Amino acid sequence: MSDELAEIRAMLKNLDERLKKLEGLPEPPRPRPEPGPKGLSIKEFVLQKGAATYTDMTLVIGYFLEKFEGLGQFNVNDIEDGFKEAREPAPRNLNEMVNKNIGKGFMMESGEKEGLKAWNLTNSGEAYVEKKVGKESGG
Repeated sequence: MSDELAEIRAMLKNLDERLKKLEGLPEPPRPRPEPGPKGLSIKEFVLQKGAATYTDMTLVIGYFLEKFEGLGQFNVNDIEDGFKEAREPAPRNLNEMVNKNIGKGFMMESGEKEGLKAWNLTNSGEAYVEKKVGKESGG
């Protein structure tokens, strides 16, 4: 019985050491889906749309995340990553840009993602990006 107890203690010590090593590792980066159809990058899409304001650029990035990267909803981290990938400076307050789009009826809340408030585009927001962004940018 004492041999079994010693063996169990050794196994627990080994597991404890392995767990401590794993806990000390940095968190893995969030996986990003592949670029959209025909290799369209978020940078190319933002340039194509020619959004003139941070509010419109936030909407365009949200559109890209939904339509080309297949995200059902996105949060502030996703939008911030989109600005980085597009090599565009992000606004100081991304939530304010989202709220402006919500006020225009272009975005709406859709619960939470990764513990943060999440949004998606409305039909009006999709239509605005498809037909007007860069042509009648006003906000």
